[in-house]
Amino acid sequence: MGKHTGYIEYDREGPIERKPSERLNDWGEYLQTHSEDSMEKQGARCMDCATPFCHTGIQIGRSMIGCPTNNLIPEWNDLIYRGRWKEAFERLIKTNNFPEFTGRVCPAPCEGSCTAAINNSAVAIKSIERAIIEKGFSEGWITPNQPAIRTGKKVAVVGSGPAGLACADQLNKLGHLVTVFERSDRIGGLLMYGIPNMKLEKDIVERRVRLLEAEGIQFITNTEIGKDIQANELRESFDAVILCTGAQKPRDLSIKGRELKGIHFAMDYLTANTKSLLDSNLADRAYLSAEGKAVIVIGGGDTGADCIATALRHKCKSIVQFGKHPQLPIERTASNPWPEFPNTFSLDYAYEEASVQIGNDPREYSILTKRFVGDGDGYVKELHTVQIEKTTDQHGNTFIHEIPGSEKIWSADLVLIAIGFSGPEVEVLQAFALKQEKQQKMEAENDKYATNIEGVFIAGDVRRGQSLVVWAIREGREAALVCDKYMMSKIK
Repeated sequence: MGKHTGYIEYDREGPIERKPSERLNDWGEYLQTHSEDSMEKQGARCMDCATPFCHTGIQIGRSMIGCPTNNLIPEWNDLIYRGRWKEAFERLIKTNNFPEFTGRVCPAPCEGSCTAAINNSAVAIKSIERAIIEKGFSEGWITPNQPAIRTGKKVAVVGSGPAGLACADQLNKLGHLVTVFERSDRIGGLLMYGIPNMKLEKDIVERRVRLLEAEGIQFITNTEIGKDIQANELRESFDAVILCTGAQKPRDLSIKGRELKGIHFAMDYLTANTKSLLDSNLADRAYLSAEGKAVIVIGGGDTGADCIATALRHKCKSIVQFGKHPQLPIERTASNPWPEFPNTFSLDYAYEEASVQIGNDPREYSILTKRFVGDGDGYVKELHTVQIEKTTDQHGNTFIHEIPGSEKIWSADLVLIAIGFSGPEVEVLQAFALKQEKQQKMEAENDKYATNIEGVFIAGDVRRGQSLVVWAIREGREAALVCDKYMMSKIK
């Protein structure tokens, strides 16, 4: 696979980024596609390792090893190195329905598990993946391909995020008649409204949706189950129903002052901004503007970073991000060995932009928000925080301690809460009378994606909890196979 000495001869080429000073003035993607020559050299770095971990897709506890969709990475790396792009494309789409999404927004656990990354830099797998699929579109290799035979079986997929789209795509390929229901006004779920344009431009999502429509999938928007259409209507009208509604119930802060105006959930902020951008290029002002405001983002993850990038484009006055964890190490620690995903410090696109626009990395570590304080008119004006430290006892139990004397007051006009999601929204559970686990995920039978209601299946974040786009794609693919077996077993 690749060139036997390629990883020695060629250095890794990281993603090509537009300059922060340029991209801060628009909403276009910050990453760009490499040249074919560059990607062929990067493919050459794949080192013919005896036991590749890049494609394994294993989750052990909170650790992730390799690609969840089990992409045939060494194979298409080798084909790219040899200039056989169409064959590489054919290998890529065998396991991943939407490489144009994962090639942009996936954190690339495959690269963390690359053998070259043990003591060198990983093969640029994510960049190669994006280059392959974009060449597929530009060369006309991707065309609508309706199934030759229809089974007559009808399936309703509820939710059009990555799990729902992957599930619908697989079921359609198997010859079933698929209808996707989406409560929003556009198809795509978190791909459309949860991930900002800077990481995934929406014409990329719409390009794929148009292709799926041309292949026979029906999409119905502005339709909420339990409100616009009842769950029993779906069960009566379709042979099976698959719920791919995500885990969209946000975690909240139950602290003093939470009721003050100016405090919002991060996803509400991001969704409103993207919708206004698509509807009117922000001219309708139907979004939460950070212009001229002191912004504080509570939560240290990717969603918080996206809020930072959005607020910077709104021309906020200042911005700070609070994280409860200490700063990650520069190198792997002994508790985070290869081939696990490397939990190491990095300068995400948003933090690089903040360093340019406001002069510093906005992250604050090991910090706990204690209360919000208002201005007398019902609006937030400041946050009170304290620094914390974590200790672990001999049994492995973790404890958080507040550090005396570390209290601090922060000015704030806009606060965005980005501390994750607790599970699916309860309306979906109630509509289908589904059981729910203690972790607030919908309960499914082992790994069979079946619920306690016959003919109703679940996949994606609604089943496994908040996760990655690449895991959602895998779940959608697997749920489609289970649903297909169920429906075909009913044929007499």
